[in-house]
Amino acid sequence: MAWNSANPVAWKRLFIEWLVIGAAVASISLFVTGNRRPESYIAILLGGVVYLGLGGVLAKFGYQRKSLKQIRAEAAATPPRRVGSSATSSGRQRPAPTSRTSSGPAKNTQKRKR
Repeated sequence: MAWNSANPVAWKRLFIEWLVIGAAVASISLFVTGNRRPESYIAILLGGVVYLGLGGVLAKFGYQRKSLKQIRAEAAATPPRRVGSSATSSGRQRPAPTSRTSSGPAKNTQKRKR
C-alpha cells in the first residue's frame, strides 16, 4: 500500500477512542494508585497525540479498522460451523500408500535374523 492523500481519516473516531482510553488510564492512575504527579497526566496527553498521529498516518496508507457493526454483520452472514467435523476430511479421499507409509501390519513379511 502506498500513501494516498485522498484516503479519509476518521478523526472523530480516533479522538473518541483516545479520550475513552486516556480517561480510563487517568482514573485508574488517580484512584487506584493515588498518583498525583502531573508528569503522568502530561504523558497521557502526549500518548494521545502520538495515537492520533499514528492513526492518521495509517489511515492515509489505507488501514481502516472494522466497526463492531461491520463485524456483527459479517458474523451473521456466515453460516454456523458444525462442531466435530472438518470440511477437509470429508471432502478428500485418502492418498495412495507409498513406500514411506504403512500399508498395514504385513508390510515387512521377512523376519529379522537374531
